[in-house]
Amino acid sequence: MLQPLAERMRPKTLDEYVGQEHLTGKGAVLRQSIESGKIPSFILWGPPGVGKTTLATIIANQLDRPFYTLSAVSSGVKDVRETIAKAKKQQFFSKPNPILFIDEIHRFNKAQQDSLLGAVEKGVITLIGATTENPSFEVIRALLSRAQVYILEHLSKAQLINLVDRALAEDELLKKKPIEVKEYDALLLYSGGDARKLMNVLELVTNFQEGANKLLITNDLVREKVQANIAVYDKTGDQHYDIASAFIKSIRGSDPNAAVYYLARMIEGGEDIKFIARRMMISASEDIGLANPNALLMATTAFQAATAVGLPEARIILSQATVYLATSAKSNSTYMAINKAQKLVRETGSLSIPLEIRNAPTSLMKNLNYGKGYKYAHAEKGNFADMEFLPKEIIGTTLFEPSENPTEEKIRLKMRTLWKDKYGY
Repeated sequence: MLQPLAERMRPKTLDEYVGQEHLTGKGAVLRQSIESGKIPSFILWGPPGVGKTTLATIIANQLDRPFYTLSAVSSGVKDVRETIAKAKKQQFFSKPNPILFIDEIHRFNKAQQDSLLGAVEKGVITLIGATTENPSFEVIRALLSRAQVYILEHLSKAQLINLVDRALAEDELLKKKPIEVKEYDALLLYSGGDARKLMNVLELVTNFQEGANKLLITNDLVREKVQANIAVYDKTGDQHYDIASAFIKSIRGSDPNAAVYYLARMIEGGEDIKFIARRMMISASEDIGLANPNALLMATTAFQAATAVGLPEARIILSQATVYLATSAKSNSTYMAINKAQKLVRETGSLSIPLEIRNAPTSLMKNLNYGKGYKYAHAEKGNFADMEFLPKEIIGTTLFEPSENPTEEKIRLKMRTLWKDKYGY
């Protein structure tokens, strides 16, 4: 049976592996571990289709170690224990320990993760976990402390184009066909940075090449074929990020109907309710912010309640919070403020903090005038001290700019009253 293009083009060595040069490039930390033959247990954290499974397979092959793989979606504690028992039977003298690869490790509950601890700690197995979720939230602390975390990045446009060109030039089937890529944009758009999906889309489109007729791949052709066969290229359910993006943008766009629709898409697709609720908390702060501070409280409460209740009832809680967020007033002023502040810090470095607001816990610091001239705001009229808090090089810099909504207009008026024209309020 013919394998899918994505499987046929799966890299078999580190030199064939595309992307993640910060981990696998010459002299990179993970490559050095692999070349030394001594790898720690680690977790690969990154978006879909950037090579987590491929990298684990390459490592096992290169180190010539037994390789066991489990999917957290379909495996339980029993499966973990049986796999560890098999690994123990393969421990002979100086023979290196087997590698256990667990895909979507974030879906393992605490009991399932606990069942790995002893084997990892004693070196019965070397664990490689793969996750699209932040391990800090999804992996128990005891296991996280025994494993390194390596972050995988989205593949660049150039790397994705390289994958397409390589497939056309090297694949046993495609290299025999007269195919030319005139435009890459639609291929890249529908792949969403996912190499596996990119190969699925390319395979779908090239299936329409017939005989000696040359197939010219254009954006219009890709759109036409993908839209007509959407189930084919998305059969693995990797619209995960596309739907989450549509959900957040519908909330930001104040469309409760679209927001609830995409919420339903995620729930029906088996999405983790914690993933949904976390993104609602982010949206409450990024997109609503000070226009309605209660939005973050609502989203946080929804996260706690949905997690406690679980499905199917959690859908009601998530729906309530979704509609609340979508119909709330919008502001990204605090989001923009931290973006500007971080950019300023990167551009200006560690500017000297005014002496007046430095802490002075020792006599030496006091002698150096640390804290001298500081005005305690609560001892001043109106609980406001008119003094300078920013480093002298950036005095008067405005980072927070209130948006146009009733709540922040009050803030603007208050800031104007306190600071006059200093910040342009």
